[in-house]
Amino acid sequence: QVQLVESGGGLVQAGGSLRLSCVASGNIASINNMGWYRQNPGKQRELVALITGGGGTYYVDSVKGRFTISRDNAENTVYLLMNSLKPEDTAVYYCNAQASYRDIQGYLKRDDAWGQGTQVTVSS
Repeated sequence: QVQLVESGGGLVQAGGSLRLSCVASGNIASINNMGWYRQNPGKQRELVALITGGGGTYYVDSVKGRFTISRDNAENTVYLLMNSLKPEDTAVYYCNAQASYRDIQGYLKRDDAWGQGTQVTVSS
């Protein structure tokens, strides 16, 4: 399977910036879409930004112009640069990757992998 580890969350004042990182590991053959989601208690997980294998990007309207998603394919890493943060951006942020990997027998498998989440708190 594919493992994802996020880092970079924390506490920041409104108007500040944070950069989240997510590294994928495992016997990875390829990674297609990579994305960042966020969730608050009692609410559904929301797609924040996505980047395709070809570099195409998507952003939810509420973060357009403030957040930038990027990836380093050589390092199997996706980033989310968050500028002009607002209190409503407060959430646990999760990394997601749609990947193919080789199992122990060498067969190619697909995995819709999730990280453990990193807390982002924006104070007003």
